[in-house]
Amino acid sequence: MTGQRLVTLTVALLVSANTAALAQNYPARPITLIVPFAAGGPTDTIARVVTDRMRDSLGQPIIIENVGGAEGGIAVGKAVRATPDGYTISIGNVATHVLNGAAYSLPYDPIGDLEPISLLTDAPAFIVANKSVSAGDLEDLIGWLKANPGKTSAGTFATWGRLFGAYFQQSTGTHIQFVPYRGAAPAMQDLIAGHVDLMFDQAANTLPQLRAGKIKAYAVAAERRLGLAPDVPTLDESGVSGFYLSVWHGLWAPRNTPKDILSRLNSAAADALSNPGVRQRLLELGQEVPARDQQTAEFLARHQRAQADKWWPIMKVANIKGG
Repeated sequence: MTGQRLVTLTVALLVSANTAALAQNYPARPITLIVPFAAGGPTDTIARVVTDRMRDSLGQPIIIENVGGAEGGIAVGKAVRATPDGYTISIGNVATHVLNGAAYSLPYDPIGDLEPISLLTDAPAFIVANKSVSAGDLEDLIGWLKANPGKTSAGTFATWGRLFGAYFQQSTGTHIQFVPYRGAAPAMQDLIAGHVDLMFDQAANTLPQLRAGKIKAYAVAAERRLGLAPDVPTLDESGVSGFYLSVWHGLWAPRNTPKDILSRLNSAAADALSNPGVRQRLLELGQEVPARDQQTAEFLARHQRAQADKWWPIMKVANIKGG
């Protein structure tokens, strides 16, 4: 064996030994979870509910770091650049880890530059309206929209909200005036006040207002009715077949994080999601917990890619850009 080959083999063995030791002792200190939005929103709340239980399994605290900006892009970029040792992980959703890849010119690949850990939750989107909108059901609403193109307004925010609106128009042959907002809260306030007629939003934001009787819902974009809103029909039931859109959340680590560490984190996430208290709290937030076989890293990787294959072409046609 030549001297150069011996040095190369020695380095490889040392790296392997160090990686094995790192994984065996993991975690030996607190873990940081990067959240791509401000405290108090749905993603932040999900992160805190899940990590409160994960720390019991891991034996170390998980420190939440909220990093806002660019619809989550700044936070994901920071997570991509973090040391791949399992001590910095990140939470995100369909917007931050799929849609932003088509909406923005990113300095990273939201799919290829991160290691999936686990799918956490799924929250179907709702079509909701100001209570003064006269249409009795979605079929009536679509009929009105077709007969009166451009006369109905809808509040939109974030990339996925604009996508939902564009996809709805494409699927129903309607035309709506979209009013952009900087966030869900001001859009919902204007919907309740009657300044806009419609809104396409996730369950976490719409359910509290539905329960309070401040808005009404026409349909949920899911394969089945949501348990917390059993009276709201699916779009399939309302005559718009195959229209499914949800805001799902997952966990990721930087690329090249050791597999043993990823497995440890996945086990902790699965333990959290199996806890009755965690599941109940997530359900109250309008979040559905995926089946155990959908909580694997492999499933999240396939799901993320499938979502990109589905939504990116639609976003291109609709010219949906970030900002």
